[in-house]
Amino acid sequence: MKQVVIATKNKGKAKDFEAIFKPLNYEVITMLDIANDMEIEETGTTFEENAVLKAETLSKALGKLVIADDSGLEVDALGGEPGVYSARYAGDHDDEANIQKVLVNLEGVPDEKRTARFVCVIAISGPDIKTKTFRGTCEGTILHEKRGSNGFGYDPIFYVPELGKTMAELTPEQKGAISHRGNAIRKLTEELPNVLK
Repeated sequence: MKQVVIATKNKGKAKDFEAIFKPLNYEVITMLDIANDMEIEETGTTFEENAVLKAETLSKALGKLVIADDSGLEVDALGGEPGVYSARYAGDHDDEANIQKVLVNLEGVPDEKRTARFVCVIAISGPDIKTKTFRGTCEGTILHEKRGSNGFGYDPIFYVPELGKTMAELTPEQKGAISHRGNAIRKLTEELPNVLK
């Protein structure tokens, strides 16, 4: 069975990709399995740059097909912040502090100006393929306080108007159907046969 490496140490993320690659006869492995001690610095200024950087660095190191993603939240009233710095907006990977920083920075901003989107860019790279990227987004607005206990990151303050719920109030299945990562993965799935030729 051929292998595809997902450039992540997040088990939840790996499950999303397993669902795609199993039917194509690829075994999904992650950095937890083969490169646990490797850290790839995300020095890019866009989601595309960071996703490509992670995919190509790991692919060259391992000589294998690698998929990497970079994702985050863009808030229009904050000029697109936190953007590529979403995970470290208020420190290192502190979800609660990140949420509070966004809420404080949006104090006094009226509801109609609190538009935002989640962005996910997936890059695929390998020894015999040209690196390609796939972008998925999910539009919403930022609430004034948290709602829901599912999900992670900014999910509790990201409201999806057409569903009348925050990302953190959705089931994993509902979230997958509309999320930025779900949308990027679907684009990757459509293109996969051409990419892997």
